[in-house]
Amino acid sequence: MESKFKVYTLFVFCTLLAVASCESQQQRYPSPSGYNLTKPKIYKMPSVLREISGIAFDQLNGDTLFTEQDENGKVFHFKLGDRNIQATRFFKNGDFEDIAICNHYVVMLRSDGVLFSFPVSETSKPETSQVKVFENLLPSGEYEGLASADAMGRIYVLCKHCNSEKSKKWGGGSILQVDASGNLSPFGNFEIDIKSIDAVADAHKIVFHPSALAQNPLTRDWFVLSSVNKLLVITDENWKVKSVYPLDPSVFNQPEGIAFDRQQNLYISNEIGDKAAATVLVFSYRHS
Repeated sequence: MESKFKVYTLFVFCTLLAVASCESQQQRYPSPSGYNLTKPKIYKMPSVLREISGIAFDQLNGDTLFTEQDENGKVFHFKLGDRNIQATRFFKNGDFEDIAICNHYVVMLRSDGVLFSFPVSETSKPETSQVKVFENLLPSGEYEGLASADAMGRIYVLCKHCNSEKSKKWGGGSILQVDASGNLSPFGNFEIDIKSIDAVADAHKIVFHPSALAQNPLTRDWFVLSSVNKLLVITDENWKVKSVYPLDPSVFNQPEGIAFDRQQNLYISNEIGDKAAATVLVFSYRHS
């Protein structure tokens, strides 16, 4: 009887310790409303996607994830949890950093700001020749973030390091229109005030180098990742900073991609970094 009591006591103690640890983790790394960033559903990626650097859905359809492998001119698509991964080559190898789907076209972003578009229907083939290449649409610099506002036929490109930066106090981006033939044209610019990130995060002189962005389909807020800072910055639809969340490096070892589906579920991808495999993390939306 005494032995059973000791086992029960140990079980209760371990349970309370686990709960306390979980609560401590949630306090240290708070989450935006509707999500718990400390408890993702984790999908490990195969070796072909070790350097997964961007993710997207077609018309917010969460059944099929589109992505790319850095340094590889292919688009991959598959259902999360399914090992049957299909690939479409669209260009020779290069430093491809993000992907968006807009107006029935896949748009790919290379780190030097060159963009590529081809019909999303072409992803049913092993290779496509219907690729359009767009140079000199963006200021000179290094780019990692691309997102679609599909309902308006626009894409948003956020600069990581731009030669036009006079200081580290702002983050600049470009808006491009995607027409019915997959052509891209300038539609304006936007900025994120880095001083506002400092103020909201109660930090000093954050060097902000965004790696990905996506727009919440219901609130229209922008979710912006900075992998190097391990930060999630949320702005309103006019790019005014609303909140800043530090990310747990044990969960977000190298966050390079972000997307939403139509149910508002949040997806964040990690490159392999120092882990055994790259991952896609799914954070189910919870109604408050």
